[in-house]
Amino acid sequence: MVSLADAGLPSGWEVRHSNSKNLPYYFNESQKLSRWEPPPGTDTEKLKTYMAEHHSAPEIRPNAANGHATTDKIRASHLLVKHKDSRRPSSWREAEIKRTKEEAMSIILAHEARIRSGQTSLGQLAVSESDCSSARKMGDLGFFGKGDMQKEFEEASFQLKPGEMSHVVETASGLHLIERLE
Repeated sequence: MVSLADAGLPSGWEVRHSNSKNLPYYFNESQKLSRWEPPPGTDTEKLKTYMAEHHSAPEIRPNAANGHATTDKIRASHLLVKHKDSRRPSSWREAEIKRTKEEAMSIILAHEARIRSGQTSLGQLAVSESDCSSARKMGDLGFFGKGDMQKEFEEASFQLKPGEMSHVVETASGLHLIERLE
């Protein structure tokens, strides 16, 4: 069993897994509190390592034979970098995101360069660097159709061919790199 100190969480907090969303969340038994973002006082570097080791999908397997391979729905993954002006400036990695939009752009452009150079894949990088809870699933958002995502995200996603990755896409949530899977 991994100690909570290894996870970087404050005393009384633990990582649990949501059956309804199939994602990890944070729970404090004594206070009966649960939250998607890490509680204040979390050592985010320790948490990032812990989550990558204990709460990540080992791999994402395409499943074209599941009836979703239609033209009205696509499957994509993404890597999200939030900034202080994002509509919800917190994530599983940081309780309060304070970076500027310019700093977020610098970060995501560096991620894009690493991916395009072949050093890593979007999915591998998303596990530790994405501010979206889909990081646990290598950024995989599953299948979605028109009207399911923010307009800018949807437009960029539907323009991609399977296997292609977008350049930086800006939405109210932050800055994204999007890879179409199916």
